[in-house]
Amino acid sequence: MGYDKDDKPKNSSMVRNEKELQEHSKVMENISSNENVKKSGKTPDPEQHDEKENTQDDK
Repeated sequence: MGYDKDDKPKNSSMVRNEKELQEHSKVMENISSNENVKKSGKTPDPEQHDEKENTQDDK
């Protein structure tokens, strides 16, 4: 059974099978943490979600 690119996953998984999980894990091992990025003198990516921004109290 092959993979159809139009198929929607039943969950929000980034991988479809164990082989992809192993490959993805290898990639993730090499990604710098925010702490390591700061130590190298660079600015890490901003937070993607902030609870304070989503409150309705500001109205």
